[in-house]
Amino acid sequence: MARLIFITGGVVSSLGKGLASAALGALLQARGYKVRLRKLDPYLNVDPGTMSPFQHGEVYVTDDGAETDLDLGHYERFTGVASAKSDNITSGRIYQQVIEKERKGLYLGRTVQVIPHVTDMIKEFALANCDDVDFLLCEIGGTVGDIEGLPFFEAIRQLGNDLGREHHAFVHLTLVPYIEAAGELKTKPTQHSVKELRAIGIQPDVLLCRASHPVPDEERRKIGLFCNLPAERVIPALDLRTIYEAPLAYHKVGFDTQILKVFGIKDAPAPDLSRWQWVVDRVKNPEGEVKIAVVGKYMQVKDSYKSLSEALTHGGLANNVKVHMEWIDSEIFERSDAASFLENVNGILVPGGFGERGTEGKIAAVRFARERNVPFFGICYGLHMAVIEAARDLAGLEGAGTTENGSPKHPVIGLMTEWVKGNQREVRSVDADLGGTMRLGAYPAVLTPGSRVAEVYGTTTISERHRHRFEVNTEYTKLLEQKGMKVSGWSPDGRLPEIMEFPDHPWFIGVQFHPELKSRPFDPHPLFASFINAAVHQSRLV
Repeated sequence: MARLIFITGGVVSSLGKGLASAALGALLQARGYKVRLRKLDPYLNVDPGTMSPFQHGEVYVTDDGAETDLDLGHYERFTGVASAKSDNITSGRIYQQVIEKERKGLYLGRTVQVIPHVTDMIKEFALANCDDVDFLLCEIGGTVGDIEGLPFFEAIRQLGNDLGREHHAFVHLTLVPYIEAAGELKTKPTQHSVKELRAIGIQPDVLLCRASHPVPDEERRKIGLFCNLPAERVIPALDLRTIYEAPLAYHKVGFDTQILKVFGIKDAPAPDLSRWQWVVDRVKNPEGEVKIAVVGKYMQVKDSYKSLSEALTHGGLANNVKVHMEWIDSEIFERSDAASFLENVNGILVPGGFGERGTEGKIAAVRFARERNVPFFGICYGLHMAVIEAARDLAGLEGAGTTENGSPKHPVIGLMTEWVKGNQREVRSVDADLGGTMRLGAYPAVLTPGSRVAEVYGTTTISERHRHRFEVNTEYTKLLEQKGMKVSGWSPDGRLPEIMEFPDHPWFIGVQFHPELKSRPFDPHPLFASFINAAVHQSRLV
């Protein structure tokens, strides 16, 4: 039976529960244990798919097509374990399924209540599909004291009793702020957070104390005294130069060791952290640097492009260079000349997005990259912008555009209503729910032999994760190919263009999928590694 570790947070949000969970998973994995991580989110949306990036940040997509919390990206990047739909649950989905059961009469006329019906459903999700792992780590979204989180805290309290002492552990992440005026750390917020947690029946086994300054042993003893813990289980979690240093830093202060002691495990093998040491060494000691312009529309919230920024970092690791990212709002190019912002960059990336705002600015960035021979990478909507730019400027199709933003004269991008996935034909309608019109999850693609992408991947058959509604209109692909823009990747049935490139350009590739979702620090995605390599060559030409 799997041992369950519940990770909760207190005081304030954004302390790094997701990273702490991922790092702990990586440490247990480095000791030879099989792990799985999942996120329980208290908000009432069924999933984050229709939430604004300004509200929620990135929507992470799994192979099986689930739109999930961005923390699942951290889990995958740190452990390499592919997440699934069962690894992220929200209050909205819980209540939806409870109500569906009630409408079908499956509760046999009983009064449906938060306890036990909602909490039982949460417990059912928490325990699903974990028979083949040694440790299951469950992160609870939000902070203790949030009213919407109460059913989740009650559910994990019950699970603690159900599982027994030897099969569960509670980790609580809190803030130990440094007050500049007083020149000291303050432990009171942590004390109150643990008090709140204990009031609902949960005694933390390990405390993680986020702090910007070292936490002295005396302060750790004080926290332990007031929070009913031995001092060695009060673990400092200090700011780090790179998130990939977290496994090394947490092991150094004994986080994984104390967790194993909670479970009574005394003979665990020492962790092999060599690959994490390699990553950290490369981050801290690069042999060069490149500057990449990311031209998008959600620049105010960098978490909107979390997987993208990490994948660019991974591309830097593959080439042993530091990647400086210039985050540029595409609307700027609708008021100013793109050249003034892009003259000194070594590569341009236009990421995914939805809606009309900022599209003309993205098209201007594509044009600059194509005409100036700057390495260009277009992802999802970025591919669409590249197709529109080529249709207008190379093929002379005035008014070319996407039906996502109206009814253009030349709809080079449109809503594909039918496609094949595996052995099944899938159909979508313009009038369906937004999630219902998406092509979501992993789809295969066939690459053209001899193309640049086939060379990059080292194969002609790939599988990548998608999240989009609109596709490249195949009625225009022959004309575009005559103008130099080749389709170098197709869906297996030959109906959907997946990759387009300019073979005569130093590096110009647009993809319909999101390769950033499958990049790992110790296994950089080949497209990002190749893109940064092209940027390195560009930097030497400047």
